[in-house]
Amino acid sequence: MKRIKKISELLKGIEYDLVQGDLNHEVTGIELDSRKLQDGNLFVAIKGNAMDAHQFIPKAIDLGATAVLIEDTPEELQEGVNYIKVNSTAQSVGLLAANYYDNPSEKIKVVAITGTNGKTTVVTLLQNLFMKLGYNTGALTTIENKINEEVIPTKLTTPDPVTLQYLLHEMVKKNCSYCFMEASSHAIVQGRLNGIDLAGAIFSNISHDHLDYHGTMKEYINAKKRLFDTLPKSAFALVNIDDKRGNVMLQNCKGKHYTYALHTMANFKGKLIDNTFEGIQMEVNGHEAWFQLIGSFNAYNVLSAFATASCLGEDEMTTLQALSELRPARGRFEQIVSKNNIRGIIDYAHTPDALENVLETIRDIREEGERIITVVGCGGDRDAAKRPIMAKTAAMLSDLVILTSDNPRTEDPEEILEQMEEGISPTQAKRTSVIIDRKEAIVKAVEMAEQRDIILVAGKGHETYQEVNGVRHHFDDKEELFLALKK
Repeated sequence: MKRIKKISELLKGIEYDLVQGDLNHEVTGIELDSRKLQDGNLFVAIKGNAMDAHQFIPKAIDLGATAVLIEDTPEELQEGVNYIKVNSTAQSVGLLAANYYDNPSEKIKVVAITGTNGKTTVVTLLQNLFMKLGYNTGALTTIENKINEEVIPTKLTTPDPVTLQYLLHEMVKKNCSYCFMEASSHAIVQGRLNGIDLAGAIFSNISHDHLDYHGTMKEYINAKKRLFDTLPKSAFALVNIDDKRGNVMLQNCKGKHYTYALHTMANFKGKLIDNTFEGIQMEVNGHEAWFQLIGSFNAYNVLSAFATASCLGEDEMTTLQALSELRPARGRFEQIVSKNNIRGIIDYAHTPDALENVLETIRDIREEGERIITVVGCGGDRDAAKRPIMAKTAAMLSDLVILTSDNPRTEDPEEILEQMEEGISPTQAKRTSVIIDRKEAIVKAVEMAEQRDIILVAGKGHETYQEVNGVRHHFDDKEELFLALKK
């Protein structure tokens, strides 16, 4: 059944100029993609980095749009079409969509997490934790969107504003008390979270990433900070104080301030006691517990989930018991062990910091004589500056390295690998191979491995595709590694 709303209802809280039309006109939906328009829809013309959707307004009207949200007034206004002008369509569409779906975030507690690494793991932990605690709960992650156990596939870390409000609306319909969501820096800057009343925000960490989009680390940090700058007094702000930017996030933040840390005095304090391939033993706020996640970086993720539950009023001991029963997110330090005890690890680590964290964890846990063989690449059409750093990190912390393709997208994979090789020293080059085909690279790593060696396949994690020349082909690191280890 279509939702029908008057234009005047959609524009609540938005500054606008009605260029032509009637505020009592009813629309049947909001659409950002002119190709998906249906009769009676309102088309939002967004100015993006790649294109300006104002050029598609005539096509949108031909396909049935009866209202258009614009920044620039067209030279020719078509009769019978409602034109609403705003300062920024991108920043306004979130509020517009929230009004269309009756402001669902007012009826569900939404908690957003931002940071370079850990977002997916923390959101996954929180959704599974709160479901164990008896709540209906939604989650919006890089891997998938979920409403309780129902999985809704996703292509973006944070959905577009209309999809986001629709998903929150669906969560409300299914009596969800909470929604935990990733908030990427792109989404924050682009206003995709506008129109959401947050109950809390979490900051995990910041390291080199997305500088192709933000330009400088300062702008990247400021993008994350915007999430905290807009929090209301009723919300909580939870930050990792071991990261020096944690305090930056709290500057000018009106929400209630909380901190968590492993190495600094904080409201929520953790201590890593033992680290094995089976899990970690930690002390959390004075209580010892065992968790099925691995590595010091996951100690932060567990502590973050525990602290969030506490901020939301949950009992500490009940929370720790439930957390101890949870498994890691898909594609995050997933392990396969062959019959001859070669250990394969699949991890999404696609930034220098994340790769370093995973490799340092493996080095801490491995026993004498066990070699680390790392298979890693870098995505195309993304931050090129990190490519040599990724290769250097892999070479410094591994015994053998194979550089290979990740998602080359529209770039030449050979050129990406040449840029990665710039980070390899002449000495490191002797134990570094370059194999463009990712499947061949994984097979070669297994062939090179001896009993009890450890193979890390990094960069794609949960992804089940490889994007080449703009086309996505089926490819699953876990699947390929499993097949190679079986031979």
